[in-house]
Amino acid sequence: MKHSKILKKLEDQNYQKVCSLNDLQEGKGKRFIIDDVDIALFKIDDNVYALTNICPHQHTALIFESFLESNCIVCPSHGWKFDIKTGKKPSGSNGLETYKVELLGDDVYVKVNQKKLNW
Repeated sequence: MKHSKILKKLEDQNYQKVCSLNDLQEGKGKRFIIDDVDIALFKIDDNVYALTNICPHQHTALIFESFLESNCIVCPSHGWKFDIKTGKKPSGSNGLETYKVELLGDDVYVKVNQKKLNW
């Protein structure tokens, strides 16, 4: 497919352009807000991972400040570990929500489900 057809497909599936690959540092997190959803992006070995930026321990927006240890990100506040690919804790229990990421050239697209208001 041509670049424009792939872009149209991503947009039709509610992916949003978040940044360029050059905006992300290898092994470091970066915070973004997409449709009121706080996410952390990590670039590791030219792969990009998107997870919720809210730590479930104290509901604090600090996951983007995590450091890497093996295949896990480690919360800087209390040391909880989360698998970078699945968001789960090493015990296998739920941890962080993950989001789909697509790369188109140097552009990073993330699919975030919009929050539903229950009023």
